[in-house]
Amino acid sequence: MKVVLAQLNYTIGDFKGNSEKIIDQIKSAKTHGADLVVFSELSVTGYYPNDLLEKKEFIRKAGVAVSEIAANCIGVAAIIGAPKINENERGKQLFNSAFFLADGEIKSIHKKTLLPTYDIFDEYRHFEPNRDFEIVEYKGEKIAITICEDLWDELPTESEFGKDKLYQISPMEELSKLNPDFVVNISASPFSYNQEGWRKNMLISKAQNYKTPIFYVNQVGAQTELIFDGGSVFINENGDIIKELGYFNEDSLLVDTKQVGAKQLQRPTGTTEKIHDALVLGIRDYFKKMGFKKATLGLSGGIDSAVVVALAVRALGAENVRVLLLPSKYSSDHSIDDARELAENLNIRYDIVNIQSAVDRFEQELAPLFEGRKPDVTEENIQARTRGIYMMAISNKFGHILLNTTNKSESAVGYGTLYGDMNGGLAVLGDVYKLEVYRLARFINRDGEIIPENTIVKPPSAELRPDQKDTDSLPEYEELDEMLFNYIELNKSPKEIAALGFDETVVRRVIRMVNMNEYKRFQAAPILRVSSKAFGFGRKMPLVAKY
Repeated sequence: MKVVLAQLNYTIGDFKGNSEKIIDQIKSAKTHGADLVVFSELSVTGYYPNDLLEKKEFIRKAGVAVSEIAANCIGVAAIIGAPKINENERGKQLFNSAFFLADGEIKSIHKKTLLPTYDIFDEYRHFEPNRDFEIVEYKGEKIAITICEDLWDELPTESEFGKDKLYQISPMEELSKLNPDFVVNISASPFSYNQEGWRKNMLISKAQNYKTPIFYVNQVGAQTELIFDGGSVFINENGDIIKELGYFNEDSLLVDTKQVGAKQLQRPTGTTEKIHDALVLGIRDYFKKMGFKKATLGLSGGIDSAVVVALAVRALGAENVRVLLLPSKYSSDHSIDDARELAENLNIRYDIVNIQSAVDRFEQELAPLFEGRKPDVTEENIQARTRGIYMMAISNKFGHILLNTTNKSESAVGYGTLYGDMNGGLAVLGDVYKLEVYRLARFINRDGEIIPENTIVKPPSAELRPDQKDTDSLPEYEELDEMLFNYIELNKSPKEIAALGFDETVVRRVIRMVNMNEYKRFQAAPILRVSSKAFGFGRKMPLVAKY
């Protein structure tokens, strides 16, 4: 059988645009002699619609779109993803489903069994799990159709928390009893730099365990914070990856199961390059799908804003990025020079506005209210908030979206000012630890200096008071990032983290900073997710708690 893997970039709720993409791919596949075209999970609606699934009109439009797509499946079949109404009186109102389309109609519907409810996923909120299993017979082949986690079929093991009763059915075990010739898996698996290898190894192990070839089609593109990297594959029954589609871009490929030909694999890339490509895609799709074109940010001469502006230029083009340099009396000459040099290297518009007179006026007006009190972080925050006023003024006046430059290390410990440097419509580095920001800068400079070397090598500072350094109040980032990773991503306790060789007093101070600043992150801009545990939807912590 000739199967096309169609890895496309969808927009949530854009039924017309999504359907046109799917139909165009079906028509193209037909002209190339394909028998079957496979699309990703919830391809008709875009993944993940969240509570749009509770709107009857949304479900109605999805159904109309499925029927329109089916009408184009004459002489070629397709597998698409969409919600299906649960006609039973009990359970949730919908199934997360794969529709098999052929001869101009819906031939069969295959429903998802294992509904993820971890991290950013909450499918059980909207969908009823499947309990019935069947395969498709088409052109002499028996096809097992699965949806994302149903292929993983990792049954829970006993632990200190007991056993999860929901996932006691193994879809692959049930489908393997029907002796399929190959498995099709439609997926919406978001990128995560510390899990990407696991996904590929899982697919290989399933092909080997069940001695069955696998067609895996993943979504590509970004939906606000979620970034889908694609990487769709065809794997033979021995677990060999024979065909591999591109990462972070739309792609398609025809595979003939009777004559697969030579291997087609993607160039191996390192973690930093993957994160770079994910962030560029995240910025580009956020602007495109929201109908925005231009971005702005404050360029300080520091590493974070330097990396963000370089990513923004690659995502949007130099003509669509404008920056402000906003020095105060504490800003060093080299920081201003570094920022100017970077803007000129990128060929973007920049304006320099000295904020000191505005800061002085604020302090003069507040002096009677602060009488008898020494200057402290309040005065530092006045500077950050003054900069925020200027940046938001540019955003409002010219319709530019302000990009937030706070990194994950700073966000974790509350090292940012609400309504100041935490302003923005999108947080580009909010899931990138500080040390990785430096690696991104080196990657951006791999073919020549774009970010000035001085920006990369100088000690990080917010420059809000004389000779300020980040390390005045924080551990060195080599230590801080490792503590944070173990606490946030790995959920380790203070004692477990201290056992890795850190001072327990410092560990507890850092963790206290993480916990007490949850209220700041609750008000922050959406964060582009590149790890397995980003701040935002995937990490729900109480704002008020004693822990």
